[in-house]
Amino acid sequence: MKKDIHPADYRPVIFEDVTSGQRFLISSTIKTSKKSKWDDGKEYDTHEVEISSASHPFYTGQSKTIDSAGRVERFKSRQSKATPKKASKK
Repeated sequence: MKKDIHPADYRPVIFEDVTSGQRFLISSTIKTSKKSKWDDGKEYDTHEVEISSASHPFYTGQSKTIDSAGRVERFKSRQSKATPKKASKK
């Protein structure tokens, strides 16, 4: 490997999927404020993600809707308030 090509803050980080509970230890430069212990007993920076390969329908083969931000409800409420456009006659 070439020397001095990685940033100074390149370190192992635990990425935790909050949907499935699966955890991955991957090197990253992401800024985190949380720490937790890994299987080896060492403490690493931790970052929570909503979707990973452990919970994404493409990888799991399960179809499920994950809407933690309420986007679907906001879309449905906008659609119900919208009035249909009248077709113009020519």
